[in-house]
Amino acid sequence: MTAPPTHATSLKNKKPMLIVLSHLRWDFVFQRPQHLLSRAAKSFDVVFMEEPVFGDETVPRLDIGDRADGVRVAQPRLPQGSEAPAIVAAQRAMLDEIAAQAEGPLILWYYTPMAVPFSRHLDADLVVFDKMDELSAFKNAPPLLLQLEEELLRRADVAFTGGASMHRAAEHRHANIHCFPSSIDAGHFGAARAGAPEPSDQAAIGRPRLGFFGVIDERMDLDLVAQVADLRPDWQLVMIGPVVKIDPASLPQRPNIHWLGGKRYEELPAYLANWDIGFMPFAINESTKFISPTKTPEFLAAGLPVVSSAITDVVTPYGDEALVEIASTADEVVAAVGRLLAADRGPWLARVDARLSRGSWDRTWAAMLALITEKLPRAADAARAKLSIRVAETEEVRV
Repeated sequence: MTAPPTHATSLKNKKPMLIVLSHLRWDFVFQRPQHLLSRAAKSFDVVFMEEPVFGDETVPRLDIGDRADGVRVAQPRLPQGSEAPAIVAAQRAMLDEIAAQAEGPLILWYYTPMAVPFSRHLDADLVVFDKMDELSAFKNAPPLLLQLEEELLRRADVAFTGGASMHRAAEHRHANIHCFPSSIDAGHFGAARAGAPEPSDQAAIGRPRLGFFGVIDERMDLDLVAQVADLRPDWQLVMIGPVVKIDPASLPQRPNIHWLGGKRYEELPAYLANWDIGFMPFAINESTKFISPTKTPEFLAAGLPVVSSAITDVVTPYGDEALVEIASTADEVVAAVGRLLAADRGPWLARVDARLSRGSWDRTWAAMLALITEKLPRAADAARAKLSIRVAETEEVRV
């Protein structure tokens, strides 16, 4: 029999509860879920439930810790070697324990359909599916993922997609699905335009510098990185981010390629402030077919010209509007970088800022929040009224 999960932190809160079921870890990299849910915490008691960690525990345990942004992170810890039925049962018990603390409406927010088996029983007031990635196209995707996604879409009251190409592929699958592409924390990355002290692990690297930041996995075209480095040994390629799902030994090694590892979100503007070009060497394959890279507007907010491979959601709108150079081969990358290094950035920056002014994570969350409150049941009228006030306040900030 599965032992009851234990934790020391109380979840009681008078805000409506929003339980997030995610395949991503909160403390891994700061991306879409962190941007949205740190804002959601102003209106909801947000509990972010991660996938289990398997270790030396003899019984299942649920660790819950507070973050400075108001989000509570719940991490299931299960005995190593646990069988699938026990894993599902333990997560179901933990989820029930969290949900029992809700004193008002309960919302389930999914980032992964793989959470359906331990959550389908829960009678939530609202179900949200934020389809930020096409997980079925990723390396080592579970065989059941697509089947569970169909079940999740049938159950979801509202669904979001993380980019335009993904939305076009999914819009026929749900009657209330909305496109919310990657947005921008312009203030955070815009700080790079004012300059910043050189990070110590980058100080000895020469110029010009082409920089990338993000998760380094099967979506990166490592051959393209190596070819660009070989064509221009006088250019330095600075690559920042954790290596995931690929063998670190497969990373090309050259005197002018610098793999600096993962950095905290707070550290990124200092690196970008000391780069010359933003480089997005994504592979063109099934895993990148629907991505909408958050780093595109982040590079632009930092004032960095960008060269990217032909990712659909980068080509449109950024390539079409001549805000980003699109290059498919190493020769094209070298030619594009050469043009950008010699160009006057003034007119380009004006057009960049006009584009970036159309969106922000605040605006994205305000629009999502309006859709959520619209769908909450009539029984939750009081909570809906409070949330509507929050929507109005957010809209006021936008003006």
